[in-house]
Amino acid sequence: MIKLSKLVVITALAAGSFVYTAPAQADDQLAISICEYIAADDKNRLRSKLKSSRVKVRNIYDAVFCNGNNLLRHAVASNALDTGEYIVKNLSKSSLEDGADISWAESNGHSGSPLIAIIKERAGL
Repeated sequence: MIKLSKLVVITALAAGSFVYTAPAQADDQLAISICEYIAADDKNRLRSKLKSSRVKVRNIYDAVFCNGNNLLRHAVASNALDTGEYIVKNLSKSSLEDGADISWAESNGHSGSPLIAIIKERAGL
């Protein structure tokens, strides 16, 4: 009888671990899709993906990184004007006020990007 209870506990733990890892894979796929749409400058597909996933840019901005960059820096590096402008408009002004993304762009050779002006205008810099 003791062996049966151990088997039930082991089975429950194994099943629970599989259930727990499934959302992480879904989140990874969402992040990959978002990064691909930004790199392709496909604003419509980005909006659609965010809407179907019930996610807002503000909520994932600090958590999703594309090639080591946040979403806005990835847009600047990819010359993705439409998706970059969409991201800027959906972020709070306070998240752009520190000028970190502008400094990053200027120090990494992206000072001529039209997104810099859009960021400055939104942040009030």
